[in-house]
Amino acid sequence: MLIRNETAADIPAIGRLITDAMRLLPQATGTEAGIVEKLRAEGALALSLVAEDGGQVVGHLAASAARIGAQDGWGLIGPLAVSPPRHRQGIGSALMAEALRRLRTTCRGAALVGDPAYYGRFGFRAFPGLHIPGCPPEVVQALPFDGTEPCGELTHHPAFGLDQQA
Repeated sequence: MLIRNETAADIPAIGRLITDAMRLLPQATGTEAGIVEKLRAEGALALSLVAEDGGQVVGHLAASAARIGAQDGWGLIGPLAVSPPRHRQGIGSALMAEALRRLRTTCRGAALVGDPAYYGRFGFRAFPGLHIPGCPPEVVQALPFDGTEPCGELTHHPAFGLDQQA
């Protein structure tokens, strides 16, 4: 398996993959592929990594710039998607490891909204002062690279508001 940057030829497969993977999650909004498209169109993808195996895109991870409180310089990871038949094969973990390796060179930390049981193994955790209005606090997580405790609202790119425009 190869983890690499997306290419233009990958874009249709990425959209299908995200849609298929997110259908399995009860918290999915159905707008996740559109979020990535909007981030891409606005030049807001800090990372768009694909996992390729046998010439097929089997996983994708997007990251974009975010702010926590008054602190810029955070990388927001999401969505992370793996082809459903390829779950539990280490693809998501490989994408996350590469994303964190790259983000450590440019960001003060990484943040995301997701399952604490899954993302906790990468070092993500909820912090008492970290929040997104209307989001359960336990799913709003961060991994500071410099040990600084994040405090404040996690502010993401406007593309994530697509579900409010429907």
